[in-house]
Amino acid sequence: MATPVKDPLTGAETTGHVWDETLQEFNNPLPRWWLWTFYGTIIFAIVYWIMYPSWPIGKSYLKGVGNEITYKTDAGEEKTTHWNMRALLAHDMQNGESALKQKEYLEKVGAATYEQIAADADMSAFVRSYGVGMFGDNCAACHQSGGQGVVGMYPNLVDDDWLWGGDTQTIETTIRNGRLGYMPAFSKTFDETQLTQVASYVLSLSGEEADAAAVAEGQKIFQGETGGCYMCHTSEGKGMYAQGAANLTDKIWTVANLPAAETTQAKLDAVKAVIHNGVKRQMPVFGKDGRNLSDTEIKVLTAYLQQMSSETAQ
Repeated sequence: MATPVKDPLTGAETTGHVWDETLQEFNNPLPRWWLWTFYGTIIFAIVYWIMYPSWPIGKSYLKGVGNEITYKTDAGEEKTTHWNMRALLAHDMQNGESALKQKEYLEKVGAATYEQIAADADMSAFVRSYGVGMFGDNCAACHQSGGQGVVGMYPNLVDDDWLWGGDTQTIETTIRNGRLGYMPAFSKTFDETQLTQVASYVLSLSGEEADAAAVAEGQKIFQGETGGCYMCHTSEGKGMYAQGAANLTDKIWTVANLPAAETTQAKLDAVKAVIHNGVKRQMPVFGKDGRNLSDTEIKVLTAYLQQMSSETAQ
């Protein structure tokens, strides 16, 4: 080790360490700002250890002091615990400024009629904002995020065409109690010729091209006891809300994928497949004993769906 020398410019001594004959290390003190920052981090760590969960002790850990958080669980029970992110999030979701404002609007919407909600710009805006989240959480998995549904599986909710009725009370009932959509399979009722005739008649109801002779025979089956289709779809083919039977005259197809059929034969085959196989689909219960949405949440979702449908229909 070489003898420490002083730097001629700064006057600082070297540590005496020398590398490559001339490279030396100055023995400067640590910068004052760095030292105070270092001491500050130590003080912060000690305070944090005292106030917040920190060091493990056996199978537990230090939970901190003076940091209790009270919130309500999903079961509605009040719970007090030490500070943690989950409890803090639950508390803020229930008691934060935004949460309280949201709660105020929910109470306002819950006490209003659907007509009052539609007529009030603030409540309508709240329904649109809050409803889109509810729709995403509860409906979008089947009906898609935009409510356009999936042909053959889940109905379109934004085309102003409702299988069970589109007034607010019926929509609310559908959400609260769920629906069971059912059309029997006619595979053992119709032979191939009859199947083609009935499908041709069904296509003709919405103005689709079909063989005239087959349409005439299909009408007899549709309106007669052999098929009995009129019992649910009515003699005019306009459907029946009470049965969830589709209107066959409005060119809106929820099961047979006619929009994807490029030829007359493809359209005929699509309708024949539905008649042959029947329809069975179920919408779950979102009220009591189902998803357990509250009355107000169901009302918001109902108003939101009506908004979606009416805006698209315009």
